[in-house]
Amino acid sequence: MSSTDVPAGTGGLAGESWQKSWPEVVGKSIKEAREIILKDKPDADIVELPAGSPVTRDFKPNRVCIIVDTVA
Repeated sequence: MSSTDVPAGTGGLAGESWQKSWPEVVGKSIKEAREIILKDKPDADIVELPAGSPVTRDFKPNRVCIIVDTVA
């Protein structure tokens, strides 16, 4: 199991593992990051947030936050 998989019973659905981070998108454009994330998790509800923004702590299994700290 990789560090991005969550075993059943720890927040995922029974028997399901899910990716919780995509380190390979660091430095990519938002469009490229979205494409990579949606390829791995087609049902992702992607939210873009500026760095330092408050983040809600409620759990939604399909939500993926892209934290943007540089505008090009």
